[in-house]
Amino acid sequence: MSTELTIGEVARETGVPASTLRYWESAGLLAPPARAGGKRRYDPETLGRVSLIVLIKRVGFTLAEARVLLAGLSEETPPPEIWRELAQRKLPEITQTLTETRAMRKILETGLHCDCLTLDDCLGRVGARSLHGSTPARRLDEVSPQF
Repeated sequence: MSTELTIGEVARETGVPASTLRYWESAGLLAPPARAGGKRRYDPETLGRVSLIVLIKRVGFTLAEARVLLAGLSEETPPPEIWRELAQRKLPEITQTLTETRAMRKILETGLHCDCLTLDDCLGRVGARSLHGSTPARRLDEVSPQF
């Protein structure tokens, strides 16, 4: 019984579609697998690599950043300094995203309880641009805390 995995098996085990695995291979995130009869055959270690890519993507790194991170990783050494540098650059982006997400949530929650008679009134209430342009647009993180 072979320990090599088909692309379908890797996809099932990791929850990552086969098309994404092929894309990650072409993008240099996954090493080209061996082939048997023209079909991809992955080492079992590929499951860990795919899970790591999923985690890297989940915390907000781009594919280019993921490629840089993965290039320096090995089981014998701790994460390279590039990890720390990229993480330090990513943290302000994540903080901004959280701020925007909180403001968006506040707007949506306000909208759920809205009793305005018109959409224009409702948009003005949450600080968005009025349909007639009379209310200045504001950034999401500037929405009034009264909501």
